[in-house]
Amino acid sequence: MTYWADKRPIEKIEKSLRNSSCYGIYVEEAGKLVGFARVISDYATAYYLCDVIIDKEYQHKGLGTALISYIDSLPEFSGLRGFLITRNAHALYRKFGYEVVNDRVMVREPNR
Repeated sequence: MTYWADKRPIEKIEKSLRNSSCYGIYVEEAGKLVGFARVISDYATAYYLCDVIIDKEYQHKGLGTALISYIDSLPEFSGLRGFLITRNAHALYRKFGYEVVNDRVMVREPNR
Protein backbone atom coordinates (compact mmCIF):
# COMPACT_ATOMS: atom_id res chain seq x y z
CA MET A 1 0.00 0.00 0.00
CA THR A 2 1.10 3.60 -0.52
CA TYR A 3 0.90 6.74 1.57
CA TRP A 4 -1.61 8.21 -0.87
CA ALA A 5 -3.98 5.24 -0.98
CA ASP A 6 -3.61 3.50 2.38
CA LYS A 7 -6.79 5.08 3.75
CA ARG A 8 -8.96 4.71 0.65
CA PRO A 9 -11.73 2.13 0.88
CA ILE A 10 -11.46 -0.62 -1.76
CA GLU A 11 -14.77 0.50 -3.29
CA LYS A 12 -13.36 3.98 -3.89
CA ILE A 13 -10.17 2.53 -5.43
CA GLU A 14 -12.20 0.32 -7.76
CA LYS A 15 -14.38 3.25 -8.84
CA SER A 16 -11.33 5.44 -9.46
CA LEU A 17 -9.84 2.74 -11.71
CA ARG A 18 -13.04 2.35 -13.71
CA ASN A 19 -13.13 6.10 -14.37
CA SER A 20 -9.49 6.57 -15.37
CA SER A 21 -7.06 5.46 -18.04
CA CYS A 22 -4.77 2.98 -16.27
CA TYR A 23 -1.29 1.83 -17.31
CA GLY A 24 0.96 -0.79 -15.80
CA ILE A 25 4.22 -2.65 -16.06
CA TYR A 26 3.95 -6.40 -15.68
CA VAL A 27 7.06 -8.54 -15.20
CA GLU A 28 6.19 -11.90 -16.69
CA GLU A 29 9.10 -13.76 -15.05
CA ALA A 30 7.99 -12.55 -11.62
CA GLY A 31 4.31 -12.99 -12.45
CA LYS A 32 3.34 -9.63 -11.02
CA LEU A 33 2.46 -6.04 -11.71
CA VAL A 34 5.44 -3.89 -10.67
CA GLY A 35 4.43 -0.48 -11.98
CA PHE A 36 1.20 1.45 -12.22
CA ALA A 37 -0.13 4.89 -13.13
CA ARG A 38 -3.49 6.34 -13.96
CA VAL A 39 -4.57 9.41 -15.88
CA ILE A 40 -7.75 11.45 -15.57
CA SER A 41 -8.52 13.75 -18.51
CA ASP A 42 -11.10 15.73 -20.43
CA TYR A 43 -9.01 14.94 -23.56
CA ALA A 44 -9.35 18.57 -24.67
CA THR A 45 -7.44 20.81 -22.29
CA ALA A 46 -5.75 18.92 -19.47
CA TYR A 47 -4.91 15.64 -17.81
CA TYR A 48 -4.01 14.68 -14.27
CA LEU A 49 -1.31 12.03 -13.86
CA CYS A 50 -1.77 10.25 -10.54
CA ASP A 51 -1.16 7.17 -8.45
CA VAL A 52 2.21 6.49 -10.07
CA ILE A 53 4.11 3.74 -8.33
CA ILE A 54 6.93 1.30 -8.99
CA ASP A 55 7.40 -1.68 -6.65
CA LYS A 56 10.35 -0.92 -4.34
CA GLU A 57 12.15 -4.06 -5.54
CA TYR A 58 12.06 -2.73 -9.13
CA GLN A 59 12.87 0.95 -8.52
CA HIS A 60 15.97 2.57 -10.04
CA LYS A 61 15.86 0.25 -13.07
CA GLY A 62 14.30 2.69 -15.53
CA LEU A 63 10.74 1.40 -15.17
CA GLY A 64 9.35 4.71 -13.93
CA THR A 65 10.95 6.45 -16.89
CA ALA A 66 9.52 3.82 -19.25
CA LEU A 67 6.03 4.15 -17.78
CA ILE A 68 5.94 7.97 -17.93
CA SER A 69 7.54 7.92 -21.38
CA TYR A 70 4.81 5.60 -22.65
CA ILE A 71 2.03 7.77 -21.23
CA ASP A 72 3.76 10.89 -22.57
CA SER A 73 3.82 9.37 -26.07
CA LEU A 74 0.09 8.70 -26.25
CA PRO A 75 -1.69 10.88 -28.82
CA GLU A 76 -4.74 11.40 -26.60
CA PHE A 77 -2.64 13.48 -24.19
CA SER A 78 -0.63 15.34 -26.84
CA GLY A 79 -1.09 19.10 -26.67
CA LEU A 80 -2.76 18.98 -23.26
CA ARG A 81 -1.55 20.62 -20.05
CA GLY A 82 -0.41 17.94 -17.59
CA PHE A 83 -0.69 18.11 -13.82
CA LEU A 84 0.51 15.89 -11.02
CA ILE A 85 0.79 16.18 -7.28
CA THR A 86 3.63 14.33 -5.60
CA ARG A 87 6.26 14.59 -2.92
CA ASN A 88 8.48 12.12 -4.77
CA ALA A 89 10.52 11.67 -7.95
CA HIS A 90 10.50 15.29 -9.12
CA ALA A 91 13.68 14.55 -11.14
CA LEU A 92 11.83 11.82 -13.05
CA TYR A 93 8.97 14.11 -14.03
CA ARG A 94 11.32 16.98 -14.96
CA LYS A 95 12.71 14.72 -17.73
CA PHE A 96 9.28 14.96 -19.35
CA GLY A 97 8.86 18.73 -19.05
CA TYR A 98 7.03 18.96 -15.73
CA GLU A 99 7.99 21.95 -13.62
CA VAL A 100 7.48 22.33 -9.88
CA VAL A 101 4.87 24.97 -9.04
CA ASN A 102 5.20 24.47 -5.30
CA ASP A 103 6.66 21.65 -3.22
CA ARG A 104 4.11 19.08 -4.51
CA VAL A 105 2.33 20.37 -7.61
CA MET A 106 4.00 19.91 -10.98
CA VAL A 107 2.74 21.19 -14.33
CA ARG A 108 3.70 20.38 -17.90
CA GLU A 109 2.67 23.00 -20.41
CA PRO A 110 1.17 21.81 -23.70
CA ASN A 111 3.36 21.68 -26.82
CA ARG A 112 6.55 21.86 -24.79
